[in-house]
Amino acid sequence: MVSTFVCSKSNAAVGGLIAAELLRPAYPIEVRWGNETSISYATRTLACITNNDVLRALARVAPGLRLYGETPIERTQIDHWLTYTLSMEKDPSDELKYLNKCLGPLTYLVANHLTIADLAVFNELYVRYEQLKKIGIPQHVQRWYNLMLAQPCTKEALGKHADELRSAVAAACSGKAKEPSPDKGAADGGSGKREQGKFVDLPGAEMGKVVVRFPPEASGYLHIGHAKAALLNQYYQQAFQGKLIMRFDDTNPAKENVHFEQVILEDLEMLQIKPDLFTHTSQYFDLMLDYCVRLLKEGKAYVDDTEPEQMKKEREERVESKNRSNTPERNLAMWSEMVKGSAAGQKCCVRAKIDMASPNGCMRDPTIYRCKNEPHPRTGTQYKVYPTYDFACPIVDAIENVTHTLRTMEYHDRDEQFYWFIEALGLRRPYIWEYSRLNMTNTVLSKRKLTWFVAEGLVDGWDDPRFPTVRGILRRGMTVEGLREFIIAQGSSKSVVFMEWDKIWAFNKKVIDPIAPRYTALESEARVPVNVAGVQPGTMQAAVHPKNADIGTKTVHYGPRVLIDLADAKELKEGENATFINWGNLLIRKVNRGADGVPVSVDATPNLDNKDYKKTLKLTWLCELPADQYTPTYCVYFEHIISKPVLGKDEDFKSYIGHQTRTEVPMLGDPELKRLKKGDIIQLQRRGFFKVDQAYQPASEFSGAETPIVLFAIPDGHVAAVPTANVPKKETAGEVS
Repeated sequence: MVSTFVCSKSNAAVGGLIAAELLRPAYPIEVRWGNETSISYATRTLACITNNDVLRALARVAPGLRLYGETPIERTQIDHWLTYTLSMEKDPSDELKYLNKCLGPLTYLVANHLTIADLAVFNELYVRYEQLKKIGIPQHVQRWYNLMLAQPCTKEALGKHADELRSAVAAACSGKAKEPSPDKGAADGGSGKREQGKFVDLPGAEMGKVVVRFPPEASGYLHIGHAKAALLNQYYQQAFQGKLIMRFDDTNPAKENVHFEQVILEDLEMLQIKPDLFTHTSQYFDLMLDYCVRLLKEGKAYVDDTEPEQMKKEREERVESKNRSNTPERNLAMWSEMVKGSAAGQKCCVRAKIDMASPNGCMRDPTIYRCKNEPHPRTGTQYKVYPTYDFACPIVDAIENVTHTLRTMEYHDRDEQFYWFIEALGLRRPYIWEYSRLNMTNTVLSKRKLTWFVAEGLVDGWDDPRFPTVRGILRRGMTVEGLREFIIAQGSSKSVVFMEWDKIWAFNKKVIDPIAPRYTALESEARVPVNVAGVQPGTMQAAVHPKNADIGTKTVHYGPRVLIDLADAKELKEGENATFINWGNLLIRKVNRGADGVPVSVDATPNLDNKDYKKTLKLTWLCELPADQYTPTYCVYFEHIISKPVLGKDEDFKSYIGHQTRTEVPMLGDPELKRLKKGDIIQLQRRGFFKVDQAYQPASEFSGAETPIVLFAIPDGHVAAVPTANVPKKETAGEVS
């Protein structure tokens, strides 16, 4: 079968042409130029809009060449570089600096061989080479670019298509061949733009001397975004054998809640994060009061009683406040009223005197102290004035000897302000290291919005498996190790994009697949008996994991009559072997059907000496037993509670709420399921992974009727279920979170 790569004249897919030359010796590839970019192979045609689409598709044609990496981490690093190419057009100067820094110690971008990461980035440099030369191409980038030019496949591709490439490059540079919107799906199944990254060493970090901190506000449960921050800080703490400080940001008495402090500590324990030190910003309130007075005395701050709306308007218009020229004496007198919490003081705030003409709004005299005449959970009524987070953060970071302040890119405009406070107060200077905020599709992370779901009763609580809270995702079956691997693979990328849930669940599958014991469950109603001639009732021991004997064994019942799912019975063919998992091959003699053609029973004979399982239909089954020996079972499947992948800024999340996002399926469970404990993670063979949310309890005089086992389905990153596994229809349509 010859694969055809049609390259559009309006799209300079240089990387795709090079990849085609790489594939050509082992995989016949015909390259031609047409009106639309596409790849045809194995009776399928993929429309490829961008060079990245082409590269992904060609890499999948030839997995043996390892163009898309070999491990999950390599693949996520490759995805990072594919995403990186989408940002080069916006800010090539900064992106070249970043590329140069990464290439310093490397020959190839990922692994130790050529991948589509190299081809994607080379494509962007080749198309814009003359433009980039004017900016100045850094040393390591030029070295790597020359290496790519010297590759035999590159020489072959550029030589064969020189004329077409000249016109395509001209079109691309004139803006006729722009990349599509990052939200559009690519050739990998329409999954859309993904954001993964690789770690970059902390600048100036010394082994044993790195101090990082995790400073949440105690106003809610931790969600997956907080988990990224906490795990990222832990990663650098462990990598440099340093220290991690857990600091509660309790500068706002209205939001501080002792209950949530306990909740956050429990969440950190769930994440297996053990900070070296626990602190509160409120420990330093007296010190910050002294610093505020010092700034007032030195003329670096002033007290302002301008009405909030007027102040906001003046800041937007870069107009100085009438109080900006106050004398230190007047400022201290007004400050005294604030400290008392008087009526006059409550109308005031303290502002740093920085630069009202600055293009950076964060530098236009930001507020550093507010008057709030209300009690604080830790300090009671001792204070009537409280510092803002932006004022407190640099001070406490400096006092606690934090060496590297890790925070998300949304704080970027405040970095200049952070260092202004450090310089104005003569404090030690921490290094700010930025990373991208974790944005997940079909998800809201706002505490206000999550609280609304709980209040409206649309979820079971803060640990609902549909929630992005730490408790929710762990309850659903995410493992701490899987979450950590995902964060490490995503790394300290600064590209702000939305991440699909299937990526994180795919990492989790890598963790649970080698250790999850295998059990069986059948549909509660749609079952078909199989009559097995000549078999006497009995039991045997089977490994609960086919590749990990250390996990143990289970008891498997067999007999003259066993049960299978109706969907499986429909697939059986008379005269052929079918493999009954954990038993062996049975020869299907007769499929007995009703008037409507639907199987009602099956006749089979043992063929256990036949060990050829390569082309047989694999079936899950249970021996027919007295009803009380089975485990009453419910499998619970979940969907997104937000139906739209990415909400616009002005879109109301309440317009995109899914109201039927939990499906409970009654099942006939393996007797062995009665042994499982709450929290166990298992695999129901050919159905997927599950976490025990409620363990089975037998009937008793105290509890009454027996309690069924409740299993929560764990997504595994796949977009389709096994055809005969009878997962609810919505589950097979796409990844469920």
